[in-house]
This record gives sequence, structure tokens and C-alpha cells, in this order.
Amino acid sequence: MKIPALTVDCRIAKSAVSFVAACALTACATPQTPNSTLPVADETERALLERARAIHQKSLILDAHADIVLPSTPRSYLGTDGKSKVSPAKLKAGNMGAVVMSVAVGPGPRTPAGDALARAEADKKLVAAKEMANQNVGLELATSPDQITAAHNEGKIAFVLGFQNARSLEGDVSNLDHFYKSGVRVFGLNHLGHNEFSDSSRPSFDGETGKYEVSEEHGGLSPLGAAAIKRINKLGGIVDISQMSKAATLQAIGLSKAPVIASHSNVRKLSDVSRNLSDEEIDQIAETGGVIHVAAFAAYLVDLSDPAMLASIKKVRLDAGLPETYSYPYELYWEIPDLRKRRSFLLAMRAVIGAGSVDRLIDHIDYIVGRVGIDHVGIGSDFNHGGGIEGFVDASEALNVTVGLVRRGYSAGHIEKIWSKNFLRVFEKAQHTARKSSLATKFP
Repeated sequence: MKIPALTVDCRIAKSAVSFVAACALTACATPQTPNSTLPVADETERALLERARAIHQKSLILDAHADIVLPSTPRSYLGTDGKSKVSPAKLKAGNMGAVVMSVAVGPGPRTPAGDALARAEADKKLVAAKEMANQNVGLELATSPDQITAAHNEGKIAFVLGFQNARSLEGDVSNLDHFYKSGVRVFGLNHLGHNEFSDSSRPSFDGETGKYEVSEEHGGLSPLGAAAIKRINKLGGIVDISQMSKAATLQAIGLSKAPVIASHSNVRKLSDVSRNLSDEEIDQIAETGGVIHVAAFAAYLVDLSDPAMLASIKKVRLDAGLPETYSYPYELYWEIPDLRKRRSFLLAMRAVIGAGSVDRLIDHIDYIVGRVGIDHVGIGSDFNHGGGIEGFVDASEALNVTVGLVRRGYSAGHIEKIWSKNFLRVFEKAQHTARKSSLATKFP
């Protein structure tokens, strides 16, 4: 059900922000937001900040997607201190109560040897996440919504393990059980490039042939992918559709017996890049009780409706020797062999598309709320893999998002839903669905 709303004007911040370079280049719309109990215009700035701080301190602040850092993680994805953007110190500074740490692997050869390397990387990340939780007082690995809430009540930070890219399943649906038994609770089948389970929203590019793979290989989910969705339901995991093709997303929603989430996806109507969600996908996720977690990723927040900007993006890409087509403006920077030219491309593109900002992030939240209601939106930073915008560059700056939400007119109850209650509701429903199944697997 949609909530009463007011119209809010917005503008895109144009200042520079880091995204992915040597030191990390880490639409105006009129969306609708719920009325707050006290109009922001009647508050002094100090009172507004204090109100936001009180809400932030009280709420369970949950990030639905961040990547696990290994020694091999490019420094460009990390903070300026060379450390994880969700390090224990940054999580505490931001009053974060929980974060989903993704056991993610990137694209690679679709061969048994390539899949084995993906599995080895995933297993290393499992070890790294557990070691971080075990070696830091105040961190706790959580495998249920009750454990997340209990950790928060005890003043601890909960780690929830996620999974991204079915390459590491090595073509075997039963390997989902291994990851579930290891503590994984959020399962996404895709990243860049199609795999044996599902089509990706971002077909991979072959540098040797200079061509993209076909836009659709399976027409959505393959039979393996459909079986994986069913198995995730039976285990009690959450199905994550981020990075899936539109066809695969809609099929996964239709197959899943529990609501699905998008752990780090934005609105395609506001930022027309291929891995953002169409209105149809947003509607279907909401109609089945799911949640879209908006990502703090500058290239997925930029307004691409300006013809002059599109022409500039095309020129920067062609000047760098890259195809003018793209799934997002920075795409294929890794195909530029000369590191100096690569850096020049990234800086030139950043100058064209501008910076991500908290204000723009909330534009996407506003759009989802105005379209499908407050119960279907959350936040997934994508930290340690490109996430980080002006004002929310790492977990320590999470309060700035709450301030922005208060400034837009969101109430304390609505902000609590955005930060964690919507995610926890889906998590509980996923586990309830598994408990109802006679095939539910009782892993610890």
C-alpha cells in the first residue's frame, strides 16, 4: 500500500567523487516521500541533525551488500587508508548494526578449471569473513534475523554472509548446501557475464574478439538456475536478483516461494544502465513482498537523460578506444592496457558524469517509495567493489544517509524500515518458507 506523499525537488550533485583509478575514482525527478510528523522546514539545522542522530542511534543500521576483502583486492576499491570500507572501526563509527558480506567472484573462463578457481576464491572469502568476525570483539556471524537483532541489542555488529555468482557452484546445485552450511544466507546467481545458471544484466566483453557475448544465452534462467532458486528456498536462504537479466529476474520472482531482494540495485528510470531495475521488475519484487536495496555506486546513480551528457560519454569512450555502447559509462576501463591512459579515461568520464551523492541516492529511494511503498526499499552500499559516493564514502558516514532521509521528510519508523526492518522481514519469511517445506535442511 502506498503512503501519503509530498513532492520534493532534487538536483544532481556535480562535484567530483572517487570511483576506480590509481587512488580510486571510488533527472531531476519529482519523486514522492512520506510526510514526517514534524515538517523539516520548521526545524532549525541543529535540531534536524540532532533528530537524525537520535534516529540513527536507535535504529538497526544494516547494509545489504558489501564485498569481502582479500590481500588480492585492488587498492582502488578500498578506503584511502588502504583498508576495507566496512572495517570494524568504520562500522562502529557509522553505528552500523549489520552488514551482508558477499562471497563474490567475478567473471572468468567457463571451464571446469575456471569454475574451480572461482570456488577456491569463494572459499578464501568465507575464511576471511569468519576470521574477521572471530578476531574482533563486538563482531558476530549471524545466520538468522533473530541473531541479527540479538547482536544489535547486545551492542555488537552482525556479519551476514552473502553469495554472488554461481560460477563457484561448479555446475552443481547441491553445492549451495556447502555455502549454506558455511553460514551464507543471501544468494545471488549473477555478476558480470552469463554463467551456466542464469543470464546477466551485463554480458561480458571478449577483448580478443572485440565483441560482447550474446545478450541472452538462456532466455533468463537455465534449468540449473531454476533448480537453484528452488533449493535456496528449501534451505531458507534469500534469493538475490541483483545483476540478473530482466528475464532471469522475473523468472526468479515467479519461481521463488519466498520474497526476493535486490541487494544492490538502482532505478533504471532515473539512471538508464543495464543492471538497474525496470519499473516492471520493481513492481514484481514489491508485489511478492520483496525489497530493492539502493546502491551507493556513482555510475548507477547518474542521470543519463541529458543528450549532451550522452554525447560526451560517447566521445570519452571512443577517444579511449572503447566501444560507444556500454552497460554503464565506465565499463571496459580494464580493457585499456596502458595504465596512464586508463587513468585518463576514468578521470575524463568522472568529469562528464559527475559525482554520486547522498542526495541522488535518496532520489532513487524516493522513486521506489513513490511507486511501490515504504516496505520495499533498503540500502546496499556495494562497498569494496566500487561503492562509495560523496557523503557516504564508507560505513563511517552512514549517518549522512539518515540525515538526508530526515531532510526529505521520512519519519523515524520509515527510516528504520529502510535501514533494516524490510530486510529482516524478508529474511524471516525466507526461513519460515523453508520451515514449512518437508525438505527443509536443518543446518546450524
